[in-house]
Amino acid sequence: MDKVKNILLVGVGGQGIILASKLLSKGLMDAGYDVKMSEVHGMAQRGGSVTTQVRYGKKVYSPIIGKGQADIIVAFEKMEAMRWIEYLNPNGKLVVNNYSIPSVPILTGEAQYPKDILDELKDKVDTKVIDAANEARELGNIRTQNVIMLGSLSKALGLDEVDWEGVIKELVKEKYIDINIKAFHRGREL
Repeated sequence: MDKVKNILLVGVGGQGIILASKLLSKGLMDAGYDVKMSEVHGMAQRGGSVTTQVRYGKKVYSPIIGKGQADIIVAFEKMEAMRWIEYLNPNGKLVVNNYSIPSVPILTGEAQYPKDILDELKDKVDTKVIDAANEARELGNIRTQNVIMLGSLSKALGLDEVDWEGVIKELVKEKYIDINIKAFHRGREL
């Protein structure tokens, strides 16, 4: 693949975005791609915005994705999808987790969580909604939402040549490997 692909992962601190990005980057590198990754934590430990930018292809010179350049955005939280939508290119795709994490202004009553975010996103861009939270609960661990989203991303990009199970075994703590492999395959099914 000569064309560089641009992937933006967005969400809220504590959702496992950094781990998902590391799994993605490692899998792509193992498959022979040149990969550049950039991450911004913000106030991640306080529920702040977290983003990672992953670019891969035959040769990648910079990790930065500009506005209108992302081929795909994977949003782990709905409001973060809306916040970063301007980075999606006109032919890009949005994969969004149907999950809400209220920000501090919402928790204090200063603002309200927008009600029709998913409809608004669908009106603007090619959007696939994944209910990763419920899927993760059914698997027995809500914290596997990130790997469910990664599985969905891998399917959307057609990344079948990557040894995803091997990458999960290498980067995930041993006691969580089996459930994360299940989560990854569940995401591919979605």
